[in-house]
Amino acid sequence: MSEVALLQLIGLIVVGLGISILLFIKSKFLRVIGFVVIVLGSFSLVALSVPQMASLPPAIESFDIASVESPDDLASLGQKIFFSKGQCALCHSIGPSESARCPDLAGIGAKLAPEFIYESLTDPQAYIYLDFRHDQLPEEYPAQMPYINKNPIALSQPEIYSVIAFLQKMSGEPISIKVEDIMSPDPDQEEEKVAIHGTPSGNASVVVAQAID
Repeated sequence: MSEVALLQLIGLIVVGLGISILLFIKSKFLRVIGFVVIVLGSFSLVALSVPQMASLPPAIESFDIASVESPDDLASLGQKIFFSKGQCALCHSIGPSESARCPDLAGIGAKLAPEFIYESLTDPQAYIYLDFRHDQLPEEYPAQMPYINKNPIALSQPEIYSVIAFLQKMSGEPISIKVEDIMSPDPDQEEEKVAIHGTPSGNASVVVAQAID
């Protein structure tokens, strides 16, 4: 017998006990108790009749970077990460939105260089505006954005660059991230260098070095 079935049986026994008290006992105090028992037992039976769903932790998402063959594939992968594992859409919007809590990212890929976006994602404290108030010294706004390359989000370096490729594509810019440049030739190396080559539109070649934890 399952746990739910056992609890339902107990509920039926409780309701039956309450009915018996009302039928065979004349004491007002005990009849009140019997009525309360019937009500509580009935509520329990109704609650147990609702289909139960197991509470499971969210599935761990994994993205196969090795299957990416073109910059467009990289941008498509970045779009999936943006709206799922990366949790970007929880705060940011792409286009005007009243519910967005953070800056609108529409056109951001055309406004900012890839290396600037990369640093903003992996080091949110790098560029913070000062709060210039008239009655006191300026205060530095604390960065509320998490480090997406660390727990709990913990995007890998190729996943971060795929998000940047998505931001470039949705901004109407040529994707300057090259697939072969973000693939780690040796995951056991303590350090790796990733070269992002500029497009013919004038973007300069940038080399980003990241130390692997």
